[in-house]
Amino acid sequence: MNRNGRTTTPFGLLKKDPSKSFTGNEGLEINEPLLFEVGRTNTSGVDIDFPASLEDRLGGFKRTRPLGLAGLSEPEAMRHYVRLSRRNFAIDLGLYPLGSCTMKHNPRLNEKLARLSGFGDVHPLQPLSTVQGALEVIHVLAHWLRTLTGMPTVAMSPKAGAHGEMCGMMAIRAALDARGEDRKIVLVPESAHGTNPATAAYLGYTTRTIAVRSDGTVDPDDVERQLSSDVAAIMLTNPNTCGLFERDIVGISDAVHNAGAFFYCDGANFNAIAGLVRPGDLGIDAMHINLHKTFSTPHGGGGPGAGPVVLSEALTPFAPLPYVVYADGQYQLVEHEGEASVEACPFGRMTAFHGQMGMFVRALSYMLSHGADGIQQASRDAVLNANYVRAGLEDVMSLPFSQLRSMHEVLFDDTFLKGTGVSTLDFAKAMIDEGFHPMTVYFPLVVHGAMLIEPTESESREALDQFVATMRKLVNAATSGDRERFIGAPRFTPVGRLDETRAARQPILRWTGNADHLDAAE
Repeated sequence: MNRNGRTTTPFGLLKKDPSKSFTGNEGLEINEPLLFEVGRTNTSGVDIDFPASLEDRLGGFKRTRPLGLAGLSEPEAMRHYVRLSRRNFAIDLGLYPLGSCTMKHNPRLNEKLARLSGFGDVHPLQPLSTVQGALEVIHVLAHWLRTLTGMPTVAMSPKAGAHGEMCGMMAIRAALDARGEDRKIVLVPESAHGTNPATAAYLGYTTRTIAVRSDGTVDPDDVERQLSSDVAAIMLTNPNTCGLFERDIVGISDAVHNAGAFFYCDGANFNAIAGLVRPGDLGIDAMHINLHKTFSTPHGGGGPGAGPVVLSEALTPFAPLPYVVYADGQYQLVEHEGEASVEACPFGRMTAFHGQMGMFVRALSYMLSHGADGIQQASRDAVLNANYVRAGLEDVMSLPFSQLRSMHEVLFDDTFLKGTGVSTLDFAKAMIDEGFHPMTVYFPLVVHGAMLIEPTESESREALDQFVATMRKLVNAATSGDRERFIGAPRFTPVGRLDETRAARQPILRWTGNADHLDAAE
């Protein structure tokens, strides 16, 4: 879909005309050059004497050319990065309707608590006697996760959702190894997140695709047909990536267990059912929980994440190290296999240390400030808001699966754009000009031209009304022949339409404008 992306359009060549001002700026919106274009490579913002004592330690690796970094004063550096930050769109600026990847408000209370010195400055190598409070946070958070999921055990150390998938599947592999079984196949629905088959393949499994029915849910008959003594597990998302609840999940679970296999649930969409449905009651053996998606920790940007994994009784003995226990009035960290209980058989450890304290504090803050009833209400509101958007758009946009009520997100396809000359990508880019971050597009893959919208529970009715009204105007523009509005979009951004294929496959990540600067990027 992106193979024929359009040429990158530099700032100012579409809508904006720099000649309107002497500086190229538009009022207080300042056109910010690159750092190397702003700074002077022969100056420095700070004075640092060369540390002579390091001379002998550099050996033959001493730099022979100037570093070539741009030198800026502190105010210049501050302004440069603040101006760049204004080009970012964030949940603090507006509605961010990414489907299957919740972008909801992160309460400032969570941030304040995470920055308390006792949490923000904690070091993983401190003596346990000095971090009892931090360990208690992990212990209490684990209790909440076990309670909400109805699962007896949780591994807190995975750093993200996909990392959690690997943790759960490694526990499943360890359980099969303990039974002396070398099963090779993992079943994955065709509507699954891409990380599911990737995780299974990474661990050496062969994946087989499970069909999706015409209503968008997994076909339980196909699961039955493909189960065998060689199947290790099924990896299934519930609610699924089409925004639908898998109503046959208990029957699928029973069939999987009867075949001697395990049930891994992708818990990415737990925010739709938290406080309402306990995955443990559905027969699930392992499920990761994205703390950002359900419990409002910051998301994305490559920063530190957390993806705890809950495990069933059958997988409990194989939970990874380390983990926290409370005994004799003290919190202890079980770091080594020899310290674990006699019945435990941990598959090892996935990280050097025990999770991400900042995310743990934020997630627990959210839980304690909302309470169990508040978490349940948040799930209900997430579903309500998604269906509010659906009701506002289903007469002008096309629903591929209209038989079932949507959960926390609503899925449209591109049928309504047929004959307009406007693609799903064009439509999404036009949303940027209207002040909205685009929804998830072209996913899930089972739907042509998919548009997956997840408004989240934290948006007001007024915000949803504005979003729906804008979408309806865009639909009307597309269907009435206003093709130019979409083909050139976005027009009102510092950088226009990118060739996304080239940007992904041939990224230019270093400054090459001046050969003297090359050392800086090497």
